[in-house]
Amino acid sequence: RPANHSAPRERPAEGRDEELLPPDHLNGVKLELDGHLNREFHQEVFLGRELERFDEDAQPRGNRGKLVAIFAKVDINNDKKISAKEMQRWIMEKTEEHFQEAVEENKMHFRAVDPDGDGHVSWDEYKIKFLASKGFNEKEMAEKIKNNEELKIDEETQEVLDNLKDRWYQADNPPPDLLLSEQEFLSFLHPEHSRGMLHFMVQEIVRDLDQDGDKKLTLSEFISLPVGTVENQQAQDIDDDWVRDRRKEFQEVIDANHDGIVTMEELEEYMDPMNEHNALNEARQMIAVADENQNHHLELEEILKYSEYFTGSKLMDYARNVHEEF
Repeated sequence: RPANHSAPRERPAEGRDEELLPPDHLNGVKLELDGHLNREFHQEVFLGRELERFDEDAQPRGNRGKLVAIFAKVDINNDKKISAKEMQRWIMEKTEEHFQEAVEENKMHFRAVDPDGDGHVSWDEYKIKFLASKGFNEKEMAEKIKNNEELKIDEETQEVLDNLKDRWYQADNPPPDLLLSEQEFLSFLHPEHSRGMLHFMVQEIVRDLDQDGDKKLTLSEFISLPVGTVENQQAQDIDDDWVRDRRKEFQEVIDANHDGIVTMEELEEYMDPMNEHNALNEARQMIAVADENQNHHLELEEILKYSEYFTGSKLMDYARNVHEEF
């Protein structure tokens, strides 16, 4: 396994420009950069902007009312059940909503990291803001970078910086100048909506998971677990669930031609949030989770019974709570 799989995930310091940093896991993306399933993806594509209104500590009655309202919006023909096509339409709508929200936020974030207002952000300008978000003195860092002085940065922060710089290069469209325009900055913060960056993300995932160097993924490579994640029976149970989910995802969805091998092209298609075919597959998967009467539709009571799957739960967020990797 690559060494970076054992490093703890970096998180922005509370209240410090965290909105300027790429999210820990990418909204609208099914796999995180380390190849782990984004366990919040189902909630994101089902709830969209409503996601933040669902609090696991909130009164169940309140969340029930919100789910009832969402069910009515998804059920376009008002037949009291949700079909795969209705769910697909809803997923595409929520994904587009996320993208438009990202574009609007990007305008504000770009202005924050473009202090001279010249329409371009340099790597050094961003780097200063990033280090400030980690608790470093912004003026001191700016002065040292200006004078090409050595920055005394801990190893973990430096590793994250190196990864971010890789993404910065990828977002920098030809001719490369290490300056990002507003559109390029959007690709940097939200690579899931950029075809070029999506390709880069797939390369990163394959690089980390591909053990024999053939630039393809077998099932065993895809479901390989980092060393030391299973320490007790409870963790073993969670790991078993996680492996089962990954195996199903690999065999039923990602491996489009079912030949037992996932190519970079298949992985890229799978990770494209605006792929209608994938949205339909996602819809069918989500329905299958709660479809107790096996009629290939979701009734309101089924969604309410499986509300944690649709609204999120820390217990279900395996990638974040058990692996804590980037």
